[in-house]
Amino acid sequence: MDRKVIIFKLGNEEFACDIQHVERILGYVEPTKIPEAPYYVEGVINYQESILPIINLKRKFNMDYNESSDKKIIVVKSNQRTVGFLVDTVLEVSDIRNENIETAPDIVTASKNRYIQNMIKLSGRIILEINPDKILSKDDIDSLLN
Repeated sequence: MDRKVIIFKLGNEEFACDIQHVERILGYVEPTKIPEAPYYVEGVINYQESILPIINLKRKFNMDYNESSDKKIIVVKSNQRTVGFLVDTVLEVSDIRNENIETAPDIVTASKNRYIQNMIKLSGRIILEINPDKILSKDDIDSLLN
């Protein structure tokens, strides 16, 4: 069975997330900063009458940080909670055929990279598919919201 993913960029790298995890894509809204929050937390925004923590994926993934003019917030369900992932830009929603998906090699899924679950081959590109449930633990999310 084919899958549908949303493809986005962080710096020069392309990542994907299964569309089943994605609730919606928002234009960038300046988050309210939270004192003493982890370095990868941009802050929080008001979203559908509740507080939505915004996670800067470039910081979380220890990538070079530079500002993008086309920043987007991808609202995802992660560990039964809703969080926003700040990304440089959203490229496309794409149908991916199973033969173009490979499980990420062990060296890629080492403890620090446990959030990378698959590698997608698409038009000569390699796209890293993330698992939102592994980016933040349930405890991480609970501590942001409590």
